[in-house]
Amino acid sequence: MAVTLIPTEGAVVTPLRNRPGRDRHRRGAARWVVLALVTLAALAMLVPFAFMLLNAFKSPTDYSSGGPLSWPTEFYTKGLRTYWTTVNFPLKLWNSALIAGSVAVLGVVVSLLNAYALGIGRVRGRLWIVGLFLLANMLPQEALIYPLYYVAKEIGLYNTRLSVIIIFTVIQSAFGTYLLASVLSTFPRSLLEAAALDGAGKWTVLWRVVFPNLRPTLAVLLIFFFIWTWNEFLIPLVMLIDNQTQTIPVALASLQGDRLMDAPTTNAGALISLVPAIIFFLIFQRTLARGITAGAEK
Repeated sequence: MAVTLIPTEGAVVTPLRNRPGRDRHRRGAARWVVLALVTLAALAMLVPFAFMLLNAFKSPTDYSSGGPLSWPTEFYTKGLRTYWTTVNFPLKLWNSALIAGSVAVLGVVVSLLNAYALGIGRVRGRLWIVGLFLLANMLPQEALIYPLYYVAKEIGLYNTRLSVIIIFTVIQSAFGTYLLASVLSTFPRSLLEAAALDGAGKWTVLWRVVFPNLRPTLAVLLIFFFIWTWNEFLIPLVMLIDNQTQTIPVALASLQGDRLMDAPTTNAGALISLVPAIIFFLIFQRTLARGITAGAEK
């Protein structure tokens, strides 16, 4: 027997399409689709790393006979030892860490000082200056390499780590200044006025008011500057010609000749060179996530 429900007067009938259960089900299905797409994209990005790991422990004989997709017949580690001793990897690791770490710290400091003057100091022609920094980020390194090479030769900094540190500090701080100047242009004026009423000077406002609020953003910039500088190749290749000053990417490229390339040793070198960057990212992963989340909340 069918039963018909008649709503009483004043009762509110919720339409079927607006019920929470159906919306939750639809949102759940959409989440699974997005998760599947992200997983496929992540797996596609890991494919080159899988090939590198596979060929790093493959002998030259296995590589020449079976190709890069074949499974190795033995656990070959001579390529790792050859790369470690041939390029003097500990020295190259120290050079890369020194250059990338110095650029990261100096780039953040210079970016903060420039952005503080532009975003809060209200320098005359601020928009033109910020636009100039944006234009500097668009210039390719190929257009800068000859002037940088000539100036370094003239002032005696060619083939020194200091020259690369200065160059990348300027390059990275151009982006950092553009980003932080945009952030500081919307900085709450009430905090600045309260600090001024308490008798705080410009330096006190910078380090006691502005810096604590920008700490998550500065941490993200520090991590990005380090990774970007670590992976740079063209400028270190031109500016650092001595084996005692070269970085890891330049040392890795030195394994390849004009007509011959030892693929297993190259893959082994790429694997060793990748490990420090992965360790650095894993150490500062939470800092990066907190910085991005804090910036999104602001």
